[in-house]
Amino acid sequence: MEIHDDLKAAKDIIQALLKSKKMIRMYPSNNPIYVKTIEDTYARFKDYFDYRDDLLLKIRQNDITWENEQLYYNAEKDDNLALFLFKDGLRELTFKKGLTADEMEEFLKITAMDFEREVLDDDIVTLLWEKDFQNIQHVADDVILADEDNYEMNAVEQITEASNDSDNVLKAYQDAFKEDDVLKDVDVIPLSDKDLQHLMQELERDAQDKSTKLVDILFELMYLAESRSDFDELSVYFMNAIEYSMTRGDIPMVTNILSRLQDVLNDKNVDEEIKKYFRKIISFAGSDPIIKLLGEILDAGQELEDKIIEDLVARLDKNAVTPLMNILGELKSIHARKVVIDALIHIGPKDIMTLSKGLNDSRWYVVRNIIFILRKISDKRAVEFLLKTVRHADIRVRKEVIRALGELGGGGVFQTLRECLEDPEIQVRSAALRALGTVASEAAKRIIMDRISDKTFRDKDFEEKKEYFEVISHWKDKEVSAFLSEILRKKSFFFGSAKIDETRACAAYGLGLLGNRDAVDLLQKFKGENNKLVREFCYTAIKRLDHGQ
Repeated sequence: MEIHDDLKAAKDIIQALLKSKKMIRMYPSNNPIYVKTIEDTYARFKDYFDYRDDLLLKIRQNDITWENEQLYYNAEKDDNLALFLFKDGLRELTFKKGLTADEMEEFLKITAMDFEREVLDDDIVTLLWEKDFQNIQHVADDVILADEDNYEMNAVEQITEASNDSDNVLKAYQDAFKEDDVLKDVDVIPLSDKDLQHLMQELERDAQDKSTKLVDILFELMYLAESRSDFDELSVYFMNAIEYSMTRGDIPMVTNILSRLQDVLNDKNVDEEIKKYFRKIISFAGSDPIIKLLGEILDAGQELEDKIIEDLVARLDKNAVTPLMNILGELKSIHARKVVIDALIHIGPKDIMTLSKGLNDSRWYVVRNIIFILRKISDKRAVEFLLKTVRHADIRVRKEVIRALGELGGGGVFQTLRECLEDPEIQVRSAALRALGTVASEAAKRIIMDRISDKTFRDKDFEEKKEYFEVISHWKDKEVSAFLSEILRKKSFFFGSAKIDETRACAAYGLGLLGNRDAVDLLQKFKGENNKLVREFCYTAIKRLDHGQ
């Protein structure tokens, strides 16, 4: 190691000591930043001791030197490491090879002490002496140690004498300029990006820790509160805590508060008058401002476990329904909308009436989402509101509400679905037909059979006809089997026979879907039909029945 490398290593140690002095004061010993600071500082010593056996530091009032090289200089009274060591009489410090991490840490703890604020009886020299370090030696000024009681008086006299010498003024002025020049050579090691990252993480953890403690204190105060004004005031603090936590994206903290409040609500020993305040706080968590903050968190793409949201939603009151619907139309990401839809599926049953008001929203996609939510909730009370939406201007909404009606069933549904079979849009007619198939009741079956039997049915598009027979095959009973067999037997040799053959082919298709092998003989009879469509569908149906498909 060259001399300039030694010098750099020694300077690095001084900078590490300065940094450690601050960090140890800021953080407890179990803190990651504290631990890292100790490790980094010890690493500086190890680097030095790889090539040297000891590190002798000479200490003066404003500087620290090593082998006549100035490692540190500071003319200020505050935050001056040299003065901090010098003022108690310390003149030399020697760190020897073999220095342990524990010794170094104990030494750093001494340097981190604030001897003025902590009102210690001992000084730094005494503390070093008491530690009796094996690998840290120090030399103190004997005058100060032996004549400590007269130190102040002597110092005053020295200063007085010095002030009478006019030449000293000029000398001090000149020294000041020299000191500035020297100061330029001092290496200032800034905190690295990694250090700053650790600091930020630790500050965040500190904030969380403080939030938890604050909430604990609020609950303690709540239990100690006696008057109505106490509860009023504490309620405001709780609401502020909820808003603050949500602003920071700390959803678990909000859930924690709500969970503890609900525990109190479930306590039979708590007075009902007091519980009103708790309900007010829970209601605030579901208010527009808080739910809006939740929406911002979701839209920001913050990675959240599903359970975090589920836990929060499980503790929200029904007043959150409207705010959740409000943000549903404003969210930008699909993921965020899905989260809110799931939340409304969970909370919606608490207030179907309010949820149904979302069907009046001017935005079609909001209406469709509300219909989807009502369908998932499966509360038949929603049918009354859904029926009013079946004439919505947007076909996507009409399809969704028809699907919901088919799954929910109930009064008025059949008549509406029957009317939708006449809708000008094929997509709506198809949705209504499949909804009837979903209902799978005798009434639904009758509606479909009546439509197939109607004279106008033969004029429908072939694919639409085929879908009718596909749906009617859901009812795997003798009546449907006989109904389809009769249609297959009907032949026409007059005007419109091609359209009738399309229907007969669809009937063969339906018989195959029914899965009843009793129909095979009939299908065999018509598989040689002159009409190609009937012939092909009979053949396909037989094949399906033979293979049990």
